[in-house]
Amino acid sequence: MEFSSQTQPLLLFLLLLFTFSPISESNQFCEAGIGYGEAACGISSSSSKILIKGGTVVNAHKEEVADVYVEDGIIIAVKPNIKVGDDVTVLDATGKYVMPGGIDPHTHLAIQFMSTESVDDFFSGQAAALAGGTTMHVDFALPVDGSLTAGFEAYEKKAKKSCMDYGFHMAITKWDEVVSKEMEIMVKEKGINSFKFFLAYKGAFMVNDELLLEGLKKSKSLGALAMVHAENGDAVYEGQKRMIELGITGPEGHALSRPPLLEGEATARAIRLAGFVNTPLYVVHVMSIDAMEEIATARKKGQRVIGEPIVSGLALDESGIWDPDFSTAAKFVMSPPIRASGHDKALQAALSTGILQLVGTDHCSFNSTQKSLGIDDFRKIPNGVNGIEERMHLVWDIMVESGQISASDYVRITSTECAKIFNIYPRKGAILPGSDADIIILNPNSSFEITAKSHHSRSDTNVYEGRRGKGKVEVTIAGGRIVWENNELKVVPGSGKYVEMPPFGYLFNGIDKGDANYISSLKAPVKRFKSTD
Repeated sequence: MEFSSQTQPLLLFLLLLFTFSPISESNQFCEAGIGYGEAACGISSSSSKILIKGGTVVNAHKEEVADVYVEDGIIIAVKPNIKVGDDVTVLDATGKYVMPGGIDPHTHLAIQFMSTESVDDFFSGQAAALAGGTTMHVDFALPVDGSLTAGFEAYEKKAKKSCMDYGFHMAITKWDEVVSKEMEIMVKEKGINSFKFFLAYKGAFMVNDELLLEGLKKSKSLGALAMVHAENGDAVYEGQKRMIELGITGPEGHALSRPPLLEGEATARAIRLAGFVNTPLYVVHVMSIDAMEEIATARKKGQRVIGEPIVSGLALDESGIWDPDFSTAAKFVMSPPIRASGHDKALQAALSTGILQLVGTDHCSFNSTQKSLGIDDFRKIPNGVNGIEERMHLVWDIMVESGQISASDYVRITSTECAKIFNIYPRKGAILPGSDADIIILNPNSSFEITAKSHHSRSDTNVYEGRRGKGKVEVTIAGGRIVWENNELKVVPGSGKYVEMPPFGYLFNGIDKGDANYISSLKAPVKRFKSTD
């Protein structure tokens, strides 16, 4: 075959293009042999067209028996009796629930904390999530030496390993004009619409009331949601010293040093300061009756406060931390602590009645070697437990199987409400035409068992070890790809996408009118006459 002089330059260009085209992130990991299943070889885990037939489609607003047709990562149709061609992968969901993939609002992957780094990175943690039916999470990015920009860039690098969709919250640990301007950049250019303030961890992340007020005001002006870790850090510090003076150095000292009343106090203080500024507030990992009751009181008065329990607080009590074996007890150390029996049931009831709105995990997993850093001093035990893989199963078993909530409520508290709060609904959190094809098929008649031997986290322990229940996620579809089926993962690092979250979500609706009403109600300044004497 001969080529004309006109076509030779084009062929040369194409040759150079293929020669020097950059290798995709996922292909680089494939070549390194990192991944699960056939997708690790760079092969798509399914066709780009999927039909889920005969299942009960559950959204937060309704249930219906319908088929779901997916093409190129997007839900195209939700209706009965969809007809398709031979090039479509068909999944039979008869007798099963078809629901939006879970969204975990609270995770810490690859976090550097307490002289070590959590064992699950953006690949292993996300792979575990997918095996448990969660298809997106929002991780907390931490500043680097107070810099939000440096922190964001560091987390961008960490997330190159991702295998599912994710977003970021950003923590604020100091205050100056640079941080104030960086908050604007995070919201307007980086897709972040929430900022976290730690009222605990004195000497590390903790902020005082003055900084919190500045942060609340700035967050409000940007339409970004302020979040708080609510424990009184000064009092916790005193509690820790008290335990050491009493010779209580084991894991139980952790729980004793930060009792529920300190969580309640900080929750109340944050709520009141947010009310003073008139901005919405999101309280992360609500672990106690004390904190829950403060949220209930505020919401009853009409204040916009979101309460997030986490699965460990719903499923566990503090008995584990009193185990005579240090390794067993240390794995339960987290902040705020897992509380005494009774708090778990109260949090479940608050979730079922709408006092609390959505469930996270605070997944921050450390192995037994890392936990042993505090074998002689509970203050040195890295704080954190697992949950990103277990959340969807445990919430179904605890809340739905017990009759406390419906399947639609389950979708709301595990997916939809998170998508709405962080302003990505209905792209996420829904089985609707046009939504992302992040879908799970849950069999209510199938059972699960949780063990460290079979979980996908890199930790060698699991705080839910031996737990069994009903309701199993049998299929997970993320971005239109079947990534979990027949108890097999098919994922590769580098295939996940960053989801930008726009500001001014629904919690900000009417805030400006509230401000205007406040100003008009002041009846001030009073006009006074100067004395002529």
